[in-house]
Amino acid sequence: MAESTASQNSTKTPSIEELYNDQDHWHVNTGGETIHAKRMGGLFRNLKWWAASVWLLFFLGPYLRWGDRQAILFDIEGRQFHIFNITILPQDVWMLALLLLFFAILLAVVTSIAGRVYCGYFCFQTVWVDVFTLIEEKLEGNPAQRRKLDKEPLSLRKATIKTVKHTIWLLIGILTGVSFTLWFTDAREMWHDFFTLQASTIAWGTVFVFAFFTHLFAAFMREQVCFWLCPYARIQGVMVDEETILPAYDIRRGEPRGKLKKGEVQEGHGDCVSCNLCVAVCPTGGDIRDGQQEGCITCGLCIDACNEVMDKIDKPHGLIRYASLDAILGKPTIPTFKRPRVLVYTGIMLLSLIGIIYGMFNLGSVELKVLHERQPLFVRQSDGSIQNKYELKILNKTDRDINFLISAHGPDQLVLVDNVSHIHTKFGTTNSHTIFVRVPNKARKQEIEPIEFTITAEDNSEITTSYESMFIGPKP
Repeated sequence: MAESTASQNSTKTPSIEELYNDQDHWHVNTGGETIHAKRMGGLFRNLKWWAASVWLLFFLGPYLRWGDRQAILFDIEGRQFHIFNITILPQDVWMLALLLLFFAILLAVVTSIAGRVYCGYFCFQTVWVDVFTLIEEKLEGNPAQRRKLDKEPLSLRKATIKTVKHTIWLLIGILTGVSFTLWFTDAREMWHDFFTLQASTIAWGTVFVFAFFTHLFAAFMREQVCFWLCPYARIQGVMVDEETILPAYDIRRGEPRGKLKKGEVQEGHGDCVSCNLCVAVCPTGGDIRDGQQEGCITCGLCIDACNEVMDKIDKPHGLIRYASLDAILGKPTIPTFKRPRVLVYTGIMLLSLIGIIYGMFNLGSVELKVLHERQPLFVRQSDGSIQNKYELKILNKTDRDINFLISAHGPDQLVLVDNVSHIHTKFGTTNSHTIFVRVPNKARKQEIEPIEFTITAEDNSEITTSYESMFIGPKP
């Protein structure tokens, strides 16, 4: 009896709490072996390809034109960012800060709701590895054939296949580097400079760095980048909780596992037939049946694999599915829109988005600032009139030089000295101009009176702005 009891205890299925809290059974590949994941079709595989297609904008975006220039151009040398008909100058960099905050919080919101879906579907490392391994499969065959080829001694066939594969991978890396440079210089000019070998050292260096690290990360390190190099992969650990929806194995339904033999009915076994297909398709080599773990990038490929097996054995889908830990444990769940963390993240994200929208609609084509001379505050002229000195700082945000008309409104009978009413400004820069305003002393009513300066483009009255300053003199 004692032996029977001991035997039962040794084979006892662990509880759900033990399974999800015990990390000793995790398997983390530390680079000792190359993971050759099996590729299967399914809903989540299709979603991965659709999500990865977003990166086509990275390659095709620089070729969009807007008038006579590139539609999106980050002109670092000229200190201008062109986004279609919007030009953003360094003075508007606060909007870039809000944009970065928006995306950072967006990642936090998505992670708190559905885990590392960014890693599984949108991360450039994941996408490039997916493309690289697809090419590898086309050239070398399925996972078993690839492992066999890796173990074979070097031969002409093996050398040829490996050379072709790495050549294609390097070309992708080079194209990645070239595409990156095109966002900062006109694409047509940049391609001409590359083909004529006239590109700058910085451009060639950028291409080399991207080609080298794309090949290193996507071809060799693969999931090791996610394990050991990517800081965001680690940060996400503090963004998930028991309500976060992640790929999860339903232990209540799946255990105890048992091999399924054709023509036999297995009594007392769960729905998991130990086919290990969920492990075979995992790009990081994890076993979802051991609970949520470090290597899971929530791509859902294990769900596709399990659902296909369930179809074959005539069982319902969902043995592996997206579910929260509380749902798997049978605890009450909180609706997503009521979770405090999600509400706080969403609030911050909305505030940053409102700031960005406000900034975009209030950029304007020109900015004007007026600085009043402090030493002296005013000068009394020989005819008794009072003169103030001002420095006008005009920021021309357009892509052309503009002549501005200057006018001032304030104390009665004010005049601009020497009839200075025209100012020429260079595009993309701040232009400083000094003007003098004179008012007859008898026309003054107060010691300090408001004065408003207005500048308007000569050839376009819609390009205009004003700035309110003050006119200072002795007590009337």
